Amino acid sequence: MTKALLIENGTILTMDADRRILEGYVLVENGRIAAIGEGTPAAFPEAERIDATGMVVMPGLIDTHAHAGHMLTKGLGDDSEDWMNVTGRIYAEAADAEFWAAEAALSAAERIRCGTTTACLLFGGGPDIMRTEAPEAAQAHLAAIAAMGVREVLAVGPNRPSAKSVYRAHKGGSYEEIAVSAEGQLAVSGTLIDAWAGRDDRIHLAISLPVFNAAELEDNEVLELSRAARRLAREKGVLLVQDGHRDGSIAANDASLDLFDGRSLLAHCVDLTDEDRAVLKRTGAKVAHNPSALMSVSARCPAPELMAEGVTVSLGTDAAAPDRSFDMFRNMFQAHRYHARHFRDDTVLPPLQLLEMATIEGARALSMETEIGSLEAGKRADILLVNMRQPHLWPPVDPVQRLARFANGADVDTTIVGGRVLMRGRRLTEHDEDAILDRAERAFRLAMQRAGLA
Repeated sequence: MTKALLIENGTILTMDADRRILEGYVLVENGRIAAIGEGTPAAFPEAERIDATGMVVMPGLIDTHAHAGHMLTKGLGDDSEDWMNVTGRIYAEAADAEFWAAEAALSAAERIRCGTTTACLLFGGGPDIMRTEAPEAAQAHLAAIAAMGVREVLAVGPNRPSAKSVYRAHKGGSYEEIAVSAEGQLAVSGTLIDAWAGRDDRIHLAISLPVFNAAELEDNEVLELSRAARRLAREKGVLLVQDGHRDGSIAANDASLDLFDGRSLLAHCVDLTDEDRAVLKRTGAKVAHNPSALMSVSARCPAPELMAEGVTVSLGTDAAAPDRSFDMFRNMFQAHRYHARHFRDDTVLPPLQLLEMATIEGARALSMETEIGSLEAGKRADILLVNMRQPHLWPPVDPVQRLARFANGADVDTTIVGGRVLMRGRRLTEHDEDAILDRAERAFRLAMQRAGLA
């Protein structure tokens, strides 16, 4: 049994059903919130105490769309297309298990430091390079994430059938080339889900599936792969995650495959048709809106309209490359400006709604709203302490507006996941940050050398 933790003297932003803001305490026992209330608790067990004077105590932030691997491809390529090609080359030809482990630790460190306690990541990306031809790379990633202590949903799955990829499996100074099939990747994904089932309550897996448009869905191979992915996700009881829906693709997949239900998480969702929106409302599929992503430059996700229609819309960073970070505060601000400019109305997406998208709505998008996303007795203790006593967060009024409009990830003082204090006073408590950086640099330089990019 772990020692209890008492957070006291803070302004508590609960994000519960009543959206209460309290001046009081949060008591944590055995990884869950045991009590929460105004003032000081009448009695409590022996506990580690954290004085939250001058801080907002709030739920951990939830990033519903990002990518594993991208932390070590930032700054590569002259433009987005060049970056995609370079990233694909590294993932397919140069990345070994140590690359994925070192990148995972670096990614988790950034998330801890900016208050993202839960994230949903696709295992790969770039030009359709999912590293699921064998389980070792994902196993290395997941082991590193578990050691860092953050909560994660890792979406594993196949490439497109048209992507006739050849990967390199490195051992020592040599490598073996491996032909990759979408069917084989789906089988490995099922193995990974079974291997991690019940192993760590912070680690979850999901099935990823490429987004196919109406023309692609006329291909029998595409249809069979999509049916197999849908069947596997439902048999295992995990999320089905897709990256890149736009302009009729949701309606096309619904008509051809009956693909979506309440455990479907669809990223981007730009330039949606009326038929797309109707499918989201009818099926209960959730949306991960990424205002800082490249797809949001070329087209728009109608996030405010969808929420008004009852669709769950959460926030994602699409991090961490080519040009964005895991800072969810930054994405809250960008989401407001993005839609306020579209409507020419700065009342669109008010501060509380932005915080909802980054907390409780993010939990709902991941089908985890009974466990995380708000500070309530019985829920897992994923908690942030944000230092509000700073010039850019002054004067001390309306904490909701100050968080959504002015805060950034560097304002997070303390990050707690499942009652485990991962950062206190802006310092990681269980890991050496310099060692994480050095390890990531070694993995990066070796991958660049192997890819002929040094």
